[in-house]
Amino acid sequence: MATGAARLIEENYIERGKVRYEYYYVTFNQPAGKLAAEAAECANSQGAFWPYHDMIYANQTGSSDQYSERRLLAFAAEINLDGESFRGCLRDGNSRRVVQQDSDLASKMGVQSTPTVFINGDKVEGAQSFEVYRELIERKLAESHS
Repeated sequence: MATGAARLIEENYIERGKVRYEYYYVTFNQPAGKLAAEAAECANSQGAFWPYHDMIYANQTGSSDQYSERRLLAFAAEINLDGESFRGCLRDGNSRRVVQQDSDLASKMGVQSTPTVFINGDKVEGAQSFEVYRELIERKLAESHS
């Protein structure tokens, strides 16, 4: 979802209690992506999913080590997460299970790219403008009140 679109959806629908937003990890079995998703889940356990998520995306390099454990730990330190707890979380396997469950669900639902957004079952693939999402959300809201 385009960053501006996400912000507008949050302001116009989520904050007003009209829609609920759920985020699921999709890694397409890429080792670096899996580790980054596991790290994001560890940040989530400390209540810092979105700051960590934003840190990961802001620091994409395209290199093979862009999401090395060393860099992921540095990101955690940069947003003041508890480093010992974060390292323990990466090693204990719980975040790995969450990420795998989400990836399995995405596969079952036919997700082939990110972002993919489902609005009451209708799949929207690729980053879209707020207007595209708004139109579908409004239609679904009207249907639910019919």
